[in-house]
Amino acid sequence: MIWKDKVAVVTGAGGTLCSEIAVMLAGKGMKTVLIGRTAEKLEATAKKIRAKGGACRIEAGDVNDEEAISAIAQKTAAEWGPCRVLVNGAGGNNIKALTTLTAFDPAELSPEKPEEMRGFFDLDMELFKSVLETNTVGTVIPCRVFGRQMAEAGGGAILNFASMNTYCPLSRVPAYAMSKAAIANFTQYLAAYFAPAKIRVNAVAPGFFVNERSRKYLCTPDGGLSPRGEKVMGHTPMGRFGEAQDLLGCVEWLLDDEKAAFVTGVTIPVDGGFLSTSGI
Repeated sequence: MIWKDKVAVVTGAGGTLCSEIAVMLAGKGMKTVLIGRTAEKLEATAKKIRAKGGACRIEAGDVNDEEAISAIAQKTAAEWGPCRVLVNGAGGNNIKALTTLTAFDPAELSPEKPEEMRGFFDLDMELFKSVLETNTVGTVIPCRVFGRQMAEAGGGAILNFASMNTYCPLSRVPAYAMSKAAIANFTQYLAAYFAPAKIRVNAVAPGFFVNERSRKYLCTPDGGLSPRGEKVMGHTPMGRFGEAQDLLGCVEWLLDDEKAAFVTGVTIPVDGGFLSTSGI
């Protein structure tokens, strides 16, 4: 693929994984648009890109706000040209949309239950819906906005972010699991829909990569493994958590219109073998 001077848009570009993807794309000569809610986080990514001589621009915005994303798209197209690569990395979870239980406990029905106990019946539904919206609608809107530019320009590549939850819901994270299952389905739908426009749509499903959010429940304050972290490690044949660099080869391949010219509608796990074993 001829990457140089084409426009790449990366949402969630201040995050652990997508910041490295943005740096990689800029390193290939792409003009990279960094989108996220917090300009400060995006600036850290931009510094890495600029230090290597790459071109980027910071655009603070909410991927759930179609008007704001459309404004970014129009501005970018006017100054740099149409988007040809889109990475939908924005998303996340909220601790109040997680249960503290892995299975029903009769105590959760009691008015005298422990204060720290949060079962399925205790979840904050507004936050539950917020997680669903960020991870689903926050992917749909950039696909609509930047996909239109790709269709007008004659093609492009879109990469969505799925998860291990896409294949089987992990305990305690019902909203996140539900949303990530939807991403694989939407990826297939959009791949078929966009095929006549020469737009390929695929997804990656990262395994357990430690970031600022996941560190809180996979690790202990002293850097060891939490009980949940130990379960994950015991289920990962390669015996370690993923690092951002482990994802880049797969991402590069899926976005390359020459090397992956006949690949669309797939979700590729990058998980250290997590899905290959039952854990027994």
